Amino acid sequence: MTYDFLQHYWCFIVSLLAALLVFLLFVQGANSCMHSLGWTEEGKRLVINSTGRKWEFTFTTLVTFGGAFFASFPLFYSTSFGGAYWLWMAILVTFVLQAVSYEFQSKLSRSDSGRFAWFGPKTFRFFLVLNGLLGPLLLGCAVATFFEGANFIVEKNNLVDDAAITPIISRWANAWHGIDALFNPWVLVFGMAVMFLARTLGVLYVMNNVADEDIRSRGSARLLGNAVPFVFLFVAYLVHLLLKDGYAVNEYGYIYMEPYKYLHNMMDMWYLTAVFLIGVVLVLYGIIRTVVSKNYVGGIWPAGIGTVLTVLPLLLFSAWNNTAYYPSTADLQSSLTLQNSCSSEFTLRTMFYVSFLVPFVLAYIVYCWRKIDAKKLDKDEIKTDHAY
Repeated sequence: MTYDFLQHYWCFIVSLLAALLVFLLFVQGANSCMHSLGWTEEGKRLVINSTGRKWEFTFTTLVTFGGAFFASFPLFYSTSFGGAYWLWMAILVTFVLQAVSYEFQSKLSRSDSGRFAWFGPKTFRFFLVLNGLLGPLLLGCAVATFFEGANFIVEKNNLVDDAAITPIISRWANAWHGIDALFNPWVLVFGMAVMFLARTLGVLYVMNNVADEDIRSRGSARLLGNAVPFVFLFVAYLVHLLLKDGYAVNEYGYIYMEPYKYLHNMMDMWYLTAVFLIGVVLVLYGIIRTVVSKNYVGGIWPAGIGTVLTVLPLLLFSAWNNTAYYPSTADLQSSLTLQNSCSSEFTLRTMFYVSFLVPFVLAYIVYCWRKIDAKKLDKDEIKTDHAY
């Protein structure tokens, strides 16, 4: 169990958490389709209560993803979360609005007196839709910087330089602090692909989880309207990725531009490419079968598993095979690699044994999920006291 193995192992764990997070964004995607799936008040409440059963899983996975990145690759955490803080704060605000909106969208109305009178159900449902659109979009844009680069500079000498005013290792090279990523059209293409993927998974999930013929009958049309833009945007970005120059690192840690780097990664790591293609096929299978079959409502499962199997290799292509996973557009040699941004060998080794608990956590999530979904959601359940 070498230091190099531990670095690649924790890159895999972090990428797996990110892939699970992308799948769980179906909560945000379904909320963004709330008004088109549920035309009536009952229909909207069915969608909200369906996603309200699962939103904690998404939020917890997001926090776990950030924590795992901090523990295993602290320089990335301080550079991205500390430098691109406007982008990450925007993401956090949308998720906080989501959590608050679930609790209060059915408890406050315009008839309430006091300073919160204008916070009616429509306001909080607007926040849910806002999170459903901006959450996946901004997260996708943040992930796209793994391939497109970000505007930062790393100066490790500040830690030992007595002349340095403050011992800050990394700093953002402009005043936009992460918002500048949104000015890159390819970053937006990838972000929009993630947003439409979340909406596609959201429609598939609601069709499977809600026992309501009105919602299921509208689901196929809404599914097609989101799946087509997703496929187009994803294929466009994938072609761009395979043809662009990538950020390679040699055995001495020197970073340089390599033509067709990500295409080379897919060819060199053929086993990841095979998993990637299987994931793509599963996503398309879940979408197409749901569209062509009126009685099939289980598309969320092949599409969800396929999402994880697609996103996981895609993220590993950005880091494995001597690749800089967080490139710097301001200073090429400041780009982050597995070797120059990871924790100490002792920390990674200790966390390696702690990670053996992950399967038990996943088993608990599966158990809770099955208990929650033991009965399909219907109109009778939203009339109970524990409904959102």
